[in-house]
Amino acid sequence: MRPALPAHCEPCTEATPALTPGAALALQVLVPAWTLDYPRLRRTFTLADFRAALAWMNRVGMLAEEEQHHPDFHLTGWNKLELVLWTHAVDGLSTNDFVLARRIDELWGRSRRD
Repeated sequence: MRPALPAHCEPCTEATPALTPGAALALQVLVPAWTLDYPRLRRTFTLADFRAALAWMNRVGMLAEEEQHHPDFHLTGWNKLELVLWTHAVDGLSTNDFVLARRIDELWGRSRRD
């Protein structure tokens, strides 16, 4: 049975435990485009140019604000944006990281069809 994710990020606190490596690996199958670099989740997006990379960063930023869960952004070169997810409150990965990764993947898929 595949693990399931909530539809949206849920508030966590310092009392929320970080996911174990095994639990993170089980959830990683739900976001196969992301690399599990325990205790981080990473994905690099290659865009057409610098302007497109900035626009993508802003779209992801707006989604992150909606979810109240924010990735680290690394704009590298002139057209690559690496996103790194982890939960600061638990100093590791939480379910929210995988929820946001899935939502970013959905946004990416929609943006490719626009």
